[in-house]
Amino acid sequence: MRFQITTSEEIRRACPGYRGAAVYATVSNTPYCEALWQEIDDFTRELRAGETADSIKHQPAIAATREAYRSCGKDPSRYRPSAEALRRRLLRGMELYRIDTLVDLINLVSLRTGYSIGGFDADKIDGDALCLGIGRAEEPFEGIGRGVLNIEGLPVFRDRTGGIGTPTSDNERTKMDLETCHILAIINGYSGRDGLTEAAEMTVQLLKRYATACDAEICYFE
Repeated sequence: MRFQITTSEEIRRACPGYRGAAVYATVSNTPYCEALWQEIDDFTRELRAGETADSIKHQPAIAATREAYRSCGKDPSRYRPSAEALRRRLLRGMELYRIDTLVDLINLVSLRTGYSIGGFDADKIDGDALCLGIGRAEEPFEGIGRGVLNIEGLPVFRDRTGGIGTPTSDNERTKMDLETCHILAIINGYSGRDGLTEAAEMTVQLLKRYATACDAEICYFE
């Protein structure tokens, strides 16, 4: 694994059950993948047939992330974890935004598993180390498509320059685009290790299927 990923003492105190998985791979991105969107559409039908807005927040990975927000000092009903926000969007009858294959693929894993997943262009990360901490007051962070985001009290991964990802939104600075050829996906297991391996392996399988991934690596950290 190209990156050393650690957790801060403040996160270990607030979220003692946290476990993470990181997937790194060489990839080829595309604007749109019809077969991937067929999988997304299939999941959408299943979700709408079997879930409600109330039941979403009880899904184990989502419930654990919401509790982590409270422990870190953030209201999860105002700043929703991305996995919850994606499911709620679908239940409201709205479609997902079609961004590009890498982003859409990460969204599918997040929808299926309930994990909020950071998807980064690895070549835009400053340095080879990331640390998970808690956002500070007035800490600069430009959320993708959201403008300046108040990350005080949010779990946040930082590189040498600053924050790159929270469970609510990743940073514009390290976002993936059509030029991305190395991906780092971080799966945030605030519910612990159960299900983390399956989510990481699902990510690798989809990257190989739809983004011609090679040299894929998985590492686990806590």
